[in-house]
Amino acid sequence: MEDSSRQGTAGGAVPFYAPTGNEVALFEHAHRNRLPLLLKGPTGCGKTRFVAHMAARLGRPLHTVSCHDDLTAADLTGRYLLKGGDTVWTDGPLTRSVREGAICYLDEVVEARKDVTVVLHPLTDDRRLLPLERTGELLEAPAAFMLVVSYNPGYQNILKSLKPSTRQRFVAIEFGFPKPDAETGIVVQESGLPADRVAPLVQLGNALRALKGQDLEEGVSTRLLVYCASLIRDGMPRDEAILASMIEPLTDDPEVKKALLRVAELTLG
Repeated sequence: MEDSSRQGTAGGAVPFYAPTGNEVALFEHAHRNRLPLLLKGPTGCGKTRFVAHMAARLGRPLHTVSCHDDLTAADLTGRYLLKGGDTVWTDGPLTRSVREGAICYLDEVVEARKDVTVVLHPLTDDRRLLPLERTGELLEAPAAFMLVVSYNPGYQNILKSLKPSTRQRFVAIEFGFPKPDAETGIVVQESGLPADRVAPLVQLGNALRALKGQDLEEGVSTRLLVYCASLIRDGMPRDEAILASMIEPLTDDPEVKKALLRVAELTLG
């Protein structure tokens, strides 16, 4: 089995995150009250960074799973593997999180196969149980365990969406892109490029986001703005950095690229 989890280290440095609302307090309340949390928002708006920040802030280990079409319930819970001629049970990231009292974060949970949500259901109500049929165990999640899932509603369709019965098992936070001043501060912090050079990039990012739903499926993420600013700080010419990090990632259509470049020209002068 390919383990797609990443484990954070409790007590380490807290990753930078700039709150845009009451999400920090809500996460802390949810953790104290043993409530599962659902994060909704566009790609690159800071959901994964937020979870890493909160895990470090609370001093809890973190297991992050990037969900995909082939992810099964067994990938999360575990399976028997051959080791040195013996068959040994190996915990998956969800099982390890329950045993350790860690935070388990399932990124883009709707990309996983349907049997995954079935496994999550007993952990998202007052039972907080994880049945392991293969080993005969019934694990009760300790108080420190927390389940966090995320998805991007803008990409979902009827075949890939969370059922209302699943969504209503979670406390939810809606993420969006920060306001321009706040986003400028974030990009400055992450890239090291001065604010007077970052602000026009943020302005352009918002102009391109306004085209979402017309020629673009998704707008420029804060992540892409950081990439662009980092390239400029490292000496790449601004226009080349914009093309590489704010135009090319958004579309493969030559005509749409031309239109986006024209927006950049009009926005930046």
